[in-house]
Amino acid sequence: MSDLTQRHCTPYEDGVAPLTHEQAQDLLAQLHTDWSLSADAKEIVREFRFANYYETIAFVNAGAWISHREDHHPNLEVGYNRCRVGYSTHAIGGLSDNDFICAAKMDGL
Repeated sequence: MSDLTQRHCTPYEDGVAPLTHEQAQDLLAQLHTDWSLSADAKEIVREFRFANYYETIAFVNAGAWISHREDHHPNLEVGYNRCRVGYSTHAIGGLSDNDFICAAKMDGL
């Protein structure tokens, strides 16, 4: 497991610079290989696949618990047997360590 799973999110405010493309690539290397970085380096995305709706919703609920504990929330697109998870730190208009911390914890599910 990545050491990202041992860290916790911290609040960010306007004026804090988002991660650079290079910084984001370095952190992306610590996640499951299914995560991808958007071309503008403002979001990371992964689609999780499941056998059925019940498993999908169980994953969503477990992810909601992580989001609540870390106070950092992804964009979710939920279908019958899939969930697309996207992280971005809206307060700074790009990516922060928080996005990678939560992504690593989602990988742990």
